[in-house]
Amino acid sequence: MDLQLTGKTAVVTGASKGIGLACVEVLAREGATVTGISRDPANLAKAQEQLPDLTFAVEAVDLTDPDATKAVFERIGVPDILINCAGAARRTPVDELDSKALHAAMEAKYFTYMHATEAVIRGMAERGSGAVVNVVGQGGRAANPLHIGGGAANAALMLASVGYAKAYAGSGVRVNVINPGTTRTNRVDEGLEAAVRATGKPKDELLAEMVREVPMGRFGEPDEVANVAVFLASPLASYVTASIVTMDGATTAGI
Repeated sequence: MDLQLTGKTAVVTGASKGIGLACVEVLAREGATVTGISRDPANLAKAQEQLPDLTFAVEAVDLTDPDATKAVFERIGVPDILINCAGAARRTPVDELDSKALHAAMEAKYFTYMHATEAVIRGMAERGSGAVVNVVGQGGRAANPLHIGGGAANAALMLASVGYAKAYAGSGVRVNVINPGTTRTNRVDEGLEAAVRATGKPKDELLAEMVREVPMGRFGEPDEVANVAVFLASPLASYVTASIVTMDGATTAGI
């Protein structure tokens, strides 16, 4: 299927690995001109090495810094597409949770997305077109004692995303959310380490429990999330905005 992205410009945050890198690959293969943003230049260089047949630009910037974020988008310009994947709040056992951890969770997940969105959305509105896709997470809908800070950031992101969608719908800008469940990235191991500390159970046992909780019997793959994200960003989804798409293998199935 042709997603009609040839000649479009796109920025992906959190582009050096996982879902972000998968989004870069899908966008580039669909003909978009892509810039990937991540904090670590070394990780961005590795990402380019992993996709040797594709050309995409990279920018190393800490998106928790609003001024640095504004500056990088002034260099890039206002893209047709912004896909936010940057930042992940660390899972923290509730006995270890404190105000510092809660602030860190919001900085890592909520503000990284908001700083990037703020840097482009008014320019998109002035141009009369643009698509933002925020890859958030089901932790904002299903409370988890290991993910209170991150879950709160995810919930805030959902509300902000839908608010932006409604505010700018009349200006030709669409904003949508994807909520992946557990997806096979390095963040699975980070979550398991926190669960080991909280429960004392072995990592292998906890991993098996997590898989059993998914009706589809497996975790999601980064490219599966990327395919949906890029579709939502494409002209083929031109009447889809303010939507929240669940991708968790029916784990939280409900109306």
